[in-house]
This record gives sequence, C-alpha cells and structure tokens, in this order.
Amino acid sequence: MADGLSVVMETHGCKLNQADTQLLSRELGLAGYTVAQSIEEADVYVLNTCTVTHVADRKARQAVRAAKRRNPNSIVVVTGCYAQRSPDDLSSMPEIDLVAGNVSKPSLAGMIGNLASGPESACAVGSDEALAQVLRIRSRAMVKIQEGCDQVCAYCIVPTVRGRERSIPVDDIVATAKSYADMGCQEVVLTGTQLGSYGFDLENTDIADLVRNLLERTEVPRIRISSLQPQDISDDLLALCNVPRLCTHFHFPLKS
Repeated sequence: MADGLSVVMETHGCKLNQADTQLLSRELGLAGYTVAQSIEEADVYVLNTCTVTHVADRKARQAVRAAKRRNPNSIVVVTGCYAQRSPDDLSSMPEIDLVAGNVSKPSLAGMIGNLASGPESACAVGSDEALAQVLRIRSRAMVKIQEGCDQVCAYCIVPTVRGRERSIPVDDIVATAKSYADMGCQEVVLTGTQLGSYGFDLENTDIADLVRNLLERTEVPRIRISSLQPQDISDDLLALCNVPRLCTHFHFPLKS
C-alpha cells in the first residue's frame, strides 16, 4: 500500500493529539511508510489539528498552505479536532487532499494508503520503525487512556469534537506502554480528556488501578500522569507515589 513512500507529521494542540499522532505513526510504519525529516522530503504531509480557539484554526490553515508551498507535490492530509468540527471548510481549501476527523483516525492509515497508491496497489508489510524514529527524537511517549467528555460546558468545543467519555481497557494500555519501553522510551505520559473519570465504563477499575498495573506489569522507567482535577486524587493514587517510577507531579487546571 505504501512501499517506499515517506510521511511527515505535524501536531497542534494537546497531549491527546500527540498520543494520536504517535499511534498513527505506528500504523503508518506497519503499512510500509518511512518517516521523512522535512516536508520537502515527504510524499505525504499529515497535520493533526486543534480547534480550541479561532487562533488554532488559523494556525492550521497557515500550516497547510506553508506545507504545500514547500512541497507542491506532497499529499496533504488534515485530521484532528478542526477536521472533526469543520470538515467542509477544510475540504474547500485547494491545498488539502484528504480531511478526516477524529472518528476516522483508526482507519486513517488505510485512507492515506488508498489516496497515495490507488486501489490496485498491494499492501506492504512494514514495521514499528516509523514510530521508533519519532521516539528517538523524544524519549517521552504519550499514551491515551481515555477520550471524550460528558461535561458539556457552554464555552467548550471538546465534547463536540471528542465525543462522550470512553475508557481504553487496562490490558491494551499495558501492551502499548510495553511496546514503547521496548523501543527505548524512558517515560510514558498517561493522557486523555478527563483522566479522573477513567474506568467508569469498565469493571472494577479506576486510574489508580491502571497505574498499579503499569507499575507491576511494565518496565517503563518513568510513568507520568497528565492533567487531573483536584477531586480526582484518591488515597489509593497517593499511596502509589511511594514507587519511584511514578513521577510525583500532578498538574491541576485552574479556572477563574
């Protein structure tokens, strides 16, 4: 599907988008892509967008135009929250070849392959090398543990573009963390939209149980938890702070 093609990825916005980009890197690597060092060298340019403000939308459009100027022959793909919220606006831009919202991210690698190689091309067998190349640049990997938000605040677009809350099973997260450790990653950051609600839709688990599983079942040197609400800190979670591999750092967002 993508034998010999190279891709460069750019990420705007939050750690959740960074986690999605790393997963997409892995999928593209397994599909036979290699990672280009610059847009000028890439066959495919993928922009993972943010849409939390109008400024973020403008930056995305500017990035797309700049990428096409630097490499007019590249295939330009836009995904992420802006693509989820305003696909028609982005599709109207002549520089863009494919728009795929957040709900399409799991199948994006195949969509890019079809666009790049055509329906008659054979599927190439790749490896994790694409993601490994990304992680050589950064020793920290983002691991998505949940997505979505059920708190529909009037001022916030996140529930619209990320959907309702849903948790990723513990075993899947452990497997992802192990794969990053095998690639030499020194730290994983647990990220999501509402980390404190992790496990509400799973049986007998919460974020403390997830962290305990990661500490016991993986050899990742450092595990860090991204943003939490103050009410999300439980006694069970605090008790795990005695384990040196868990970074004793909590980030609390404050709103006026």
